Amino acid sequence: MENLNTHKDTFLAKWLAGELTDEQLKSMVSEEDYRAYIKLRRGLDVAEQLDSPVDESFNKIKQRIQPKKGRVIPLGVKWTIGIAASFLILFSVFNFFKSNQVLIETNFGEHKSIVLKDGSEVILNSKSSLSYNEDNWDEDRSIQLNGEAYFKVAKGKTFTVNTKNGCVEVLGTQFNVNSFEDFFDVTCFEGKVRVTTNDNEKHVLTPNEGVRKINGDATLSLSAKTAQPSWISGESTFESVPLYYVIQALENEYKVKFDSTGVNTNILYSGGFPNDNLDIALQSVFNALDIDYQYTDKTNIKLSNSK
Repeated sequence: MENLNTHKDTFLAKWLAGELTDEQLKSMVSEEDYRAYIKLRRGLDVAEQLDSPVDESFNKIKQRIQPKKGRVIPLGVKWTIGIAASFLILFSVFNFFKSNQVLIETNFGEHKSIVLKDGSEVILNSKSSLSYNEDNWDEDRSIQLNGEAYFKVAKGKTFTVNTKNGCVEVLGTQFNVNSFEDFFDVTCFEGKVRVTTNDNEKHVLTPNEGVRKINGDATLSLSAKTAQPSWISGESTFESVPLYYVIQALENEYKVKFDSTGVNTNILYSGGFPNDNLDIALQSVFNALDIDYQYTDKTNIKLSNSK
C-alpha cells in the first residue's frame, strides 16, 4: 500500500507541474483518484503563493500561482499564505483519498456496469449518474440516482434508490428505475419493490409490474413484457411515452440535438430504436409518427410535420 501511495504522490506532483497531461494521469490512477486530483487542482488555483519549494516540480507549481510582477507581499503574509496553502493540500488529499462518497457517471451512448460491496450489481444507462456512501454501505444501502439504471440487488438490509421524483425500496430483487426531470418510471422484474413518489403515493410492485408518473400527472400502471430492460440489449423501447422523452433518449444515446419547435412533442409514441445506428433510429421513431427530420449540421437535427 505504501508503494502504491508513493506512486500516486509522484503522479500528482508531475501532473500539477505540467509534466503529465490529464489523459496520461487518467490512465495511471483509478477513476476515483483522478476525480480527486481534479478537485485538488481547483483548490490550488485559489492560493496566491507558496514558500520556496525544494524541487523542480513544486517550483513549476509556484510559477502557476505567483502574484503579478511588481506586487510586494510582506514576509508575514507570505508565511500565512504558505501555511494556508499547505493546509489546503493536506486537507484536500485527506478528504479525497479517504472520501467515502462514490460518484459514477456515464457519457452520451455509454453504459457502465458496477458491482457494489455487497455483491449487488448496477448497469447505468447513458447520461446518468449515481452516488453512494461506500464506508457506511453495510448499515445504509442507499443510492442517489439521476437518470436510468437497472439493479440486481443482493439480499440483505433494505436497499433504497433515491431520485428527485421519488424513492424505491427493496430487500433483494431486480428492477429498473428511470428518473429524468419530471419523468419517473419503475419496473420490477424479480422479487418485490415498494415505490414512493414525491406526493407520497405508495405502490408495491411484483414481477412484471411497473408504474410511471409524468409531470405530476396521475400514476400509470404498467406491465413488463421482457425479462430485463431492452436498453441493456441495445434497443430503447417505449410504451405510450410523450415524444419529448423519446427525443431526450435519442439525444443521450447519440450525442445529437433536436429542434422540435415545429412539432407536437406531447404526442404519444410506442415503439423503439436501436442504440447503435442513428439513421435507423431516426426512421424508427419519426417515420412512425409522420414527422420529417433534416440535419442542419452533423449533430443538429430539425423536426417538422410531414406535408
